[in-house]
Amino acid sequence: MIRLDAVSKSFGDVHALEGISFEVPDGQVTGLLGPNGAGKTTALRIVYGVLRPDSGVASVDGIDLSADRIGAQRRLGVFPHAQGLYTRLTAREHILYFGQMHGLSGEALKARAAELISALGMEDIADRRTEGFSQGQRVKVALARSLVHDPRNVVLDEPTNGLDVAATRQVRTLLRQLREQGRCILFSSHVMQEVSALCDRVVVIARGAVVAEGTPDDLRRQTGKESLEDAFVAAIGSEEGLA
Repeated sequence: MIRLDAVSKSFGDVHALEGISFEVPDGQVTGLLGPNGAGKTTALRIVYGVLRPDSGVASVDGIDLSADRIGAQRRLGVFPHAQGLYTRLTAREHILYFGQMHGLSGEALKARAAELISALGMEDIADRRTEGFSQGQRVKVALARSLVHDPRNVVLDEPTNGLDVAATRQVRTLLRQLREQGRCILFSSHVMQEVSALCDRVVVIARGAVVAEGTPDDLRRQTGKESLEDAFVAAIGSEEGLA
């Protein structure tokens, strides 16, 4: 489980988060939504352990990220929006390298890499250097390396960005499998159709605060809107676009 309790964060005079609290339960996909400047990226970076909150507690499986960042991060698989691949490494080498950093080795690591390559349909690019990869190919590599250590908690920032229809379906299937395995999944996306199809719960952030949360049906019912996109716009109280 991932949990934020009364988390605040400021950058000078800019109050990015103002005491936000929400939970990401095990065995569910929780969508994190917010317009530009809402504080969504700041919240994700605090969950990653990249930023420390000014006040409040962010925890992973009960481990306070501020008190034991490494311990909490060991339980996380993180797919950030900026993938940052090493262009001279092949796709398989990326997966093996990140697996080694998480303490995996030998045949178990090789088997895990092969499993992820198959699950994400990467056989044709597995042994090519990533320099010159398309956006969709880069996304697959970054997703595979984030899952190599078989984490119980997974944080995904727009994982299907740049993927074609077939690859998007593969990622959705993988996320459903992770949910069925009882994992905790925090999923950020700007595609309402995807959020509707994948998310059990939704947390909406605007102006540094949580303004709505619940199932997609809860949000539609609370706002009196038929579509999730209309419910989102009503919840944030403006016509701002999705971030």
